Amino acid sequence: MNKIRKNIILIGGGGHCISCIDVLESTGNYNIKGILDLPSELGKKVLDYEVIGSDDDYEKFSKMGYCFLITTGQIKSADLRKRIFDQLNAINAEIETVIASTAKVSRYAIISKGTIIMHYSFVNANVRIGENCIINTASVLEHDVVVSDHCHISTKSIINGDCVMGSETFIGSNSCISNGVQICDHVLIGAGSLVLHDIKHSGTYFGNPLVKK
Repeated sequence: MNKIRKNIILIGGGGHCISCIDVLESTGNYNIKGILDLPSELGKKVLDYEVIGSDDDYEKFSKMGYCFLITTGQIKSADLRKRIFDQLNAINAEIETVIASTAKVSRYAIISKGTIIMHYSFVNANVRIGENCIINTASVLEHDVVVSDHCHISTKSIINGDCVMGSETFIGSNSCISNGVQICDHVLIGAGSLVLHDIKHSGTYFGNPLVKK
């Protein structure tokens, strides 16, 4: 019997979209019907998939029964991904949660709507990940970690046990967050940083020892 695949529309055609396409293909669960991007990108291709519309077309494709994944990236700000997510929710669109075939996700973890778990990531037991998050390639989320909504945990980051990541937070590549650390909302941690203590004020932090920019 042939596997039934869901028809999915991707929103955002940049570099992150390329990685998301590979993850989606790895699952075997989706037919990628096209990408929505700026009107100037109409007709262009990202890998094998064409830009077929813009943000004016969310409702049209939702009424056709297609689901969506936000494939716009996030570093300095979550504003764009958050705005798209809110627009999709406003029309009751179906927003997918996607887990790469190569990722290891505990059956005791909770992964919320709109989040993507990318290749070779490890999500341990009792982890809770909020809505519209990116858990990027080869990142590690240890037991009892909480990742709030609209976060990006970047490539090869390590979030140790019992940590809490506030909403709209970015953890840069190869960063390490020590056990039990709590990070408030709207924090950007630069690549390669070591976070040993709670961060209670929004802003940009980097380095080892950690300093605020």
